[in-house]
Amino acid sequence: MSTTDTATHTPTGTLLSAASITKAFGSQTAVDRVDLTLGRGIVGVLGPNGAGKTTLLRILATVLAPDRGTLSLLGLDPAHPTSRTEVRRRLGYLPQSPRLYGGFTPLEMVDYVAILKEHTDAARRRREAAEMLEAVGLGDAMHKRIRTLSGGMQQRVALASALVGAPDLLVLDEPATGLDPEQRIALRSVLAETSHRGCVVLSTHNTAEVAALCQQVLVMDRGRICWSGTPAELAGEAEGRVWESDVEEPTALRSWLTGPGARRHVGTPPVGASPAVPTVDDGYLLVTRLTR
Repeated sequence: MSTTDTATHTPTGTLLSAASITKAFGSQTAVDRVDLTLGRGIVGVLGPNGAGKTTLLRILATVLAPDRGTLSLLGLDPAHPTSRTEVRRRLGYLPQSPRLYGGFTPLEMVDYVAILKEHTDAARRRREAAEMLEAVGLGDAMHKRIRTLSGGMQQRVALASALVGAPDLLVLDEPATGLDPEQRIALRSVLAETSHRGCVVLSTHNTAEVAALCQQVLVMDRGRICWSGTPAELAGEAEGRVWESDVEEPTALRSWLTGPGARRHVGTPPVGASPAVPTVDDGYLLVTRLTR
């Protein structure tokens, strides 16, 4: 399925909807008339640097307000202060570059975020903070100072902070940054569990993560959603348009050298070329090249 600025529909009820939301910084339009309708599940946002992914996620996390258009989160209008506060109680957000208090321990940091969400039962709050840190593999480090932890561990502290309170809407900007393969697998498990009760929206440059984790994919370019569908449908966009050979093909839209030494091409194959099995990477490269 290929669309241009078309909503992604899910059969499980709407948790997030946007109509023509637009955000500009000076003369630069970062998000350009984006429409969305999302329900439960995990939605991956792909796109080149500067495509508008981070700005879109900041709008969905109520950090930024759109200049134009309408936005509904969890059935509430974040343009109204009272509704925005209620959304934030039910929202988890991991920014691209999370800021943590180095003098805090992970347990104190996650507990502090729970306080900001107005969780008033101190014992229950601390218990849940510890559970979230266990879930991201930081049970043995929850009492260490954050400044002493590695970058990957600090990323997981920020993720635990986003997960606290069982959010109905989870917005994650490059959540796997700094994580090793084992930690990435643990992250997939945590996000899959969260998606059973709510909506997870994450941006990433890692198409393998999208293929393994997401039910829906949005491809952004130049501030607009240029394609939406499932990971399998994105790979299917390159069906019959991927081939490998020993030499570079100058007519291909994109060519690169693979690990085994063959050259892989995306575009219109020449006569006699043997088609290769398309991947999400291939579909993404083809979609972004054709929409420019």
